[in-house]
Amino acid sequence: MTRGNAHQAKVHYQGKDEDFVIFVDDVQAVQNWKDDRSIPLAQVVNGFKIFVTHKHGAQNAHDEASKQVLENEFGSHNEDECMIKILEGGSLQETESGQRQGPKNDSMGPRQAH
Repeated sequence: MTRGNAHQAKVHYQGKDEDFVIFVDDVQAVQNWKDDRSIPLAQVVNGFKIFVTHKHGAQNAHDEASKQVLENEFGSHNEDECMIKILEGGSLQETESGQRQGPKNDSMGPRQAH
């Protein structure tokens, strides 16, 4: 595999005021969790963070959701409860990110101001 390639799975939930994203280990783990709720969330989600995209869809920049934003959308700021609602009502998305882009060494040549 080329350096920088990575498989990424996430759940996108379109709320009333914000779009929410959580990263998951893989799609199959989410499906297994939906069928068997005894599976701990730690085996499904990839980090216990909920992100907002400011109504720009799942592919845009992600900021960590504040407790107030979670409270407004889900009626609770408990991240576990909010993650369960996102997993239940969100859409699964898988992507394969390409090779890293951008400058590889900014200290070379005239690209850096002296």
